[in-house]
Amino acid sequence: MAANLAPLMFDSLTDRFEGIFNRLRGRGRLGEPEIDEVLREIRLALLEADVNFRVVKDLLARIKERCLAAELHKSLSPAQQVIKIVHAELIGTLGGETLKVTFAPKPPTVVLLAGLQGSGKTTACAKLARWFKQQGRNPILVGADLQRPAAVDQLRTLGAQVAVPVFSEPTDPVAVARAGVEEARDKGRDVCIVDTAGRLSVDAEMMEEVRRISAAVQPHYTFLVLDAMTGQDAVGVAEAFHATLEIDGVILSKLDGDARGGAALSVKEVIGRPIAFASVGERVADFEQFHPNRMADRILGMGDVLTLIEKVEQEYDRDVAAKAETALLEGQFTLDDFLEQMQQIRKMGPLQSIIGMMPGIPKELKNADIGEKEIGRIEAIIRSMTPQERANTELVNGSRRARIANGSGTSISEVNLLLKQFRDVAKMMKRFGGAAKGGKGKRRRMPALPDLAEMKLE
Repeated sequence: MAANLAPLMFDSLTDRFEGIFNRLRGRGRLGEPEIDEVLREIRLALLEADVNFRVVKDLLARIKERCLAAELHKSLSPAQQVIKIVHAELIGTLGGETLKVTFAPKPPTVVLLAGLQGSGKTTACAKLARWFKQQGRNPILVGADLQRPAAVDQLRTLGAQVAVPVFSEPTDPVAVARAGVEEARDKGRDVCIVDTAGRLSVDAEMMEEVRRISAAVQPHYTFLVLDAMTGQDAVGVAEAFHATLEIDGVILSKLDGDARGGAALSVKEVIGRPIAFASVGERVADFEQFHPNRMADRILGMGDVLTLIEKVEQEYDRDVAAKAETALLEGQFTLDDFLEQMQQIRKMGPLQSIIGMMPGIPKELKNADIGEKEIGRIEAIIRSMTPQERANTELVNGSRRARIANGSGTSISEVNLLLKQFRDVAKMMKRFGGAAKGGKGKRRRMPALPDLAEMKLE
């Protein structure tokens, strides 16, 4: 399998923690010298992940204090107890509780977004608007970034993608923001999201402009958009904005490209404000509430099953899933069903992101190149078959395989591999289906999601 060059979220830090804990499990009693040795390794891992030095120092002090004071639980080995303590302290460092967004008793709830140019602020506005719509709200976007050329046009394009109106005027930023809130009130929009101008770096003019906008609209929430890939630099930006605006929370953009995790692990400790949301991809749907406990699970290699379930519930068509489940139970799962399931999975985002949320996934599979290119090749092979061939793969003889390979731009060996793996899966599902129907009248639920990782073409 080809290696994927795109980093997974916190990939390097997760690898380091897994190595540390694997060595720790091989030990028996842990005294203070052994704990100090583990803490030195954790310290190095965090500093290499570009976590702020003060944050590392405070985090390790808390971990050591709890390790020395802990009476080892009878059901846990000393190593498990240390892992449990590290997990709990990571949750605290990441913010503890998930930020709960409340709404103004008299609409609209005004949300102001600030940040540097290039941080993903305008895109975050549209993603946040989509999130509010999912909560049953009726948002409007206000384009008060009159500094950057085409910023308002970009916001209008993004607004159209999420079906949210955009208000702006060619006047001045403060007047636009104020008029935008009035527009929200007049049109019955209960959430008003204001996009503001940024600069390539923090400067007095930008800070004064965003301060004046904030004073004019009196936002209920002020979110700072930070580029997760800038590491410790993001912390300095957060401190500067917080001194001017009194930030309520942080939106981390480009978190999917942050293999280290320095910004996520530093910002809450430094400015005392939680990470509220995380942008985890380029699509407007790639946006999540930030849950410190789930993020700690990801960092320690435990997966994130709850977020995966939420993605399935939001994006997966229940009728399609039910149809596939019936086909699996009856042993009639065809390549048409498989193709339909694959299209459903694509709606949930990059496959590697989904795999990264599953606990216990081997590193080799996490790093495998199972992206759009691979899925596209599988789809091309299936679409090059006739309806009869997709319904009954036994029809696909040598000459048909050559035709399918030519039509899909692949090789005969790739067609053979897909057919073999599909048949193996179909046989297994048929056995499961027979067992499910024969079990005292109870129908066993079958997974509707095809295992694309297993279907990968070598």
